[in-house]
Amino acid sequence: MPGFMFVIIIGAIVGFVARILYPGPNTVHGFILTTFLGIIGAALATFLEQYFGLLPMRHLADPFSMVIGAMIILFAWNRLAHHRVVYDPGMHAKPGGPASTDDT
Repeated sequence: MPGFMFVIIIGAIVGFVARILYPGPNTVHGFILTTFLGIIGAALATFLEQYFGLLPMRHLADPFSMVIGAMIILFAWNRLAHHRVVYDPGMHAKPGGPASTDDT
């Protein structure tokens, strides 16, 4: 089982690479959110490879698969943020609407 700091470092690298390679709108901002999405993407890739028998148990997926998993998670995050299901600090204004709803 990898250590906590190893998971944080791998998640940050995988999340950053996925943000660079992801086509289309990329509204994820911040180190913590990028790292979190990278960790979840790496876990998704590892789970799927182990589930389909492509990887022995208690092993990590290769970096390419981790980035693909992070891109899948990034796609899901962007869809949820676009439909306002989750709050994304990168999306300040409503699409087609005013930047602020203050009535002052």
